[in-house]
Order: sequence, then structure tokens, then C-alpha cells
Amino acid sequence: MVETTKSTEEKVLLVGCKLTEVQEDRFRYSMEELAALTKTAGGVVHSTVIQNRHSLDRATYIGKGKIEEIIPLVEELEIDVVIFNDELSTSQVRNLTALIPARIIDRTQLILDIFSKRAKSKEGKLQVELAQLNYLLPRLSGQGHSLSRLGGGIGTRGPGETQLETDRRHIRRRMDEIKEQLKSIVKHRALYRERRKENRAFQIALVGYTNAGKSTIHNRLTVADALAEDQLFATLDPLTRRVKLPCGFQALLTDTVGFIQDLPTTLVAAFRSTLEEVREADFLLHVVDASSEDYFNHEATVMSLLDQLDVKDVPMLTVYNKRDAMTAQFVPTEGKKSTIISALQQADLEKLLLRIEEELKQNFKYFEAKIPASHGKFLTSVQMGAIIEKREWVEEVESYLVRGYVPPLSTTYKQLQQFQA
Repeated sequence: MVETTKSTEEKVLLVGCKLTEVQEDRFRYSMEELAALTKTAGGVVHSTVIQNRHSLDRATYIGKGKIEEIIPLVEELEIDVVIFNDELSTSQVRNLTALIPARIIDRTQLILDIFSKRAKSKEGKLQVELAQLNYLLPRLSGQGHSLSRLGGGIGTRGPGETQLETDRRHIRRRMDEIKEQLKSIVKHRALYRERRKENRAFQIALVGYTNAGKSTIHNRLTVADALAEDQLFATLDPLTRRVKLPCGFQALLTDTVGFIQDLPTTLVAAFRSTLEEVREADFLLHVVDASSEDYFNHEATVMSLLDQLDVKDVPMLTVYNKRDAMTAQFVPTEGKKSTIISALQQADLEKLLLRIEEELKQNFKYFEAKIPASHGKFLTSVQMGAIIEKREWVEEVESYLVRGYVPPLSTTYKQLQQFQA
């Protein structure tokens, strides 16, 4: 199967191998995602080659006949990069490089390349470099020629220009340095998190498959300036801003890196400290792209990765986004608390905030308190730190009778005990 297009930009050929046990739809979505990743990395797909096999070829991933089909195609279309839809072994890279006259990279290296482009913070850049070095170290013998070149194109960004194949000790030394720097950053982040815990700022984290619309929701709810683009992995560094619910309750809303099927294990490990923001959250908003035909698998991927991160027993609301582009086949997953919105519609965002309020009330403690008028400052903090259902002035005792719901672990909850009605 061969599809061809025309372009003057960096030219890419995609190669996928569909195994007999893999469903047709799942494989098709995987190849479409590979094309989207390629676009995000700055390449243009000029051709796609697919082979059906019972198992992958241990030496060359695909069969020799298919390689013979690819070689003239690469020459005819002047292909710069051939990207394979699975992670290649060292020997597969070496053998393919010897046969095909173009740069050879795999899905994992493509994702790492995108992360290298997108990371902005010091922590993000260090984590990307660590993941790249972890990936490249066992593959040096297979990629010597391409890695000795200065970075210039998909799959060559990052540490590739340091002649990695000739200096394993240098790589391991650099990896140790990065780990030490990350420890320092993680320690600083932990201290900051502890300060937030002391103040018990309620934390809500946005999680979801890449390009589901998390950053758009974050921006619209917090009026922040996070990067929001129709591209995969537009956000890599966690961004936290304050969000105010209609009742006046204030929480911290964190935007996180998007999840993806077959996320490289090196990235899961390297970004564990970034994703700790998810582990520390009091409430999760799981954003799902309802316009994607593969939304069900996207949901399953996110839930699986959350399980790997030991995120358990955290209340969650599933937010099906992009309602305006939803397919006719879309059906919300049964057994989940969910809502359907378009992040571009203000009315839907207001509906989302009200729904969050309702969900939080189910996990908060109900209280009734009489707060004297002389405690105006505390009354204001209650307004921001609790969901107030009713507040009325009681003339006889010159106090406000306040009823509502409050986070059970918050400082506000403890202080309310002395004013119980």
C-alpha cells in the first residue's frame, strides 16, 4: 500500500507494519497519529508504506521485499527521513541504515525530537535530554553515522551533535549530572508543594491525551497565556494558575503534558517528577477529544498511564471536549462521571465550572458556622476556601450564619471548628 503527495519541505516516508493480532482500526489510528507527530516535528509526509505480517522481522522490522520497494521510492521522491511506527532495535537501525539511502528514525525518537523542540523550562529541557540519552546509549553502534552529524532535521535535535557513539563514559557522566540537577529541582518543587499544602490550596489537575484541549480549557478558565495549539505535545511544562468557581471558591488549576499511546518508557521515567503534579492533585479533570474517532482508546491510554503513576482514589470528572466537532458515533463511556463541552464556548465553560462545584461538594465536608462580624478577614477566607450555599446575618448575635462545604484537609476546615453553629 503506497500513498503519495507533493511538497517542497523536509520530506518524510512513513513505514508501518500491521501484525495479524492488531485490529485494523487501531493500526489505522496509530498511523494517522504518526503522521500528526511528523507534522508537529516539522516534516511533511510524502508517502506511506504499510506491510501486513504475522511478526516483525528481527533484522529489518519489515521484509526484504518491502525494503526493495522503499529504496527506489526514497530516491524518486528525494526522501530525507524514513520514520517507522514502532521502536527499532539497534540491529534493525543498523541494517536499515545500510540498505535505505535516508535518515532512519522510529516513533520513539520522533516523540523525543518533538519534546526537545517543545520543552521550555530548565526542568523540561533536562528531562528531555535525559530521556534522549537513555534512548540513544544502547543504540550508538547502530546510528554512528547519523549521530555524528550536527543537528539539522527530524530526529537529530538534542544531544546528537556530541559524537555520542565515541564517548559512552561522557554520556553516562552527563546522565549523572542531569539526575543530580533534577534532584535539586524536584526538591525545590517539593518544598513549594509543601508550602501550598500548609496553606491547603485545593489543587485540580488537567490530564488527558495529547491535543485533547487541556491548554485551551486552562487558558479560558484562568485567563492564562499557556501555549494552545492544534498540535501534539504543545504543552510540556506544567503550568499552574488560580481558578475561581462561581460560588467564590478558589483552587489551583494545573495544565500537564499530554499522554499518548506507546509513550516511550524513557519519557515516562524522565517526566515522573513533572507528572507528580498529577499525583498531588485533589481532583482530576480528564479531558477527552470527543471529535476523535479513537477517543475510547485515548481514554484507556490515559487511565493506564495514571495507574502506572500510582494515581489512585483521586476524584475525577471526565470532560468530553470539542462538542462542536463531535462525531455521530460518539457515546460517553458508561460508569464515569462526565460532561460534554466545547472549550471555545463561554456558556459551556460556565457549565463546566458549575459541574466542578457539584462534584467537589460530594467530596467536601458539610458545615454550619456562626462567624462574628469582628472576624471579617476569616469570613473572606471562608468565602474563597469553601463552597458557600447560604450566608445570612443574625442580628441577635451579630454574626453571619454560614452553611456550605469545605475541603476536609484544609486549614479553613480546622478553623471553622471553633465557630460551629
